[in-house]
Amino acid sequence: MYFLFNMIFCVVAMILDRLLGLTFNLYGQSLGYGWLYLIYCLAVFLPGLAVFVRRLHDMGKSGWNFFIGLIPLVGAIILLVWMCKDSQTGENKWGVNPKE
Repeated sequence: MYFLFNMIFCVVAMILDRLLGLTFNLYGQSLGYGWLYLIYCLAVFLPGLAVFVRRLHDMGKSGWNFFIGLIPLVGAIILLVWMCKDSQTGENKWGVNPKE
């Protein structure tokens, strides 16, 4: 749900940037986003990171596995597969399963 609402707010911020004429320009081309989008992204960066680490903990993995994403292409695929997996059943090192 966090990801869904985050994407909705990102799209709304981009639309408002365009309507208010706040978009950034690069070589005369509009980039499609501006100050509202930038402020929103900065505001949700740390909470988004916390949600990501919590998701890793739900699967029984350390939050340091976040840095696997730094491996070009392969790291992003590994993290995507992990994010789509179900949580570890029962209790793990970081607490109980939130779905139980």
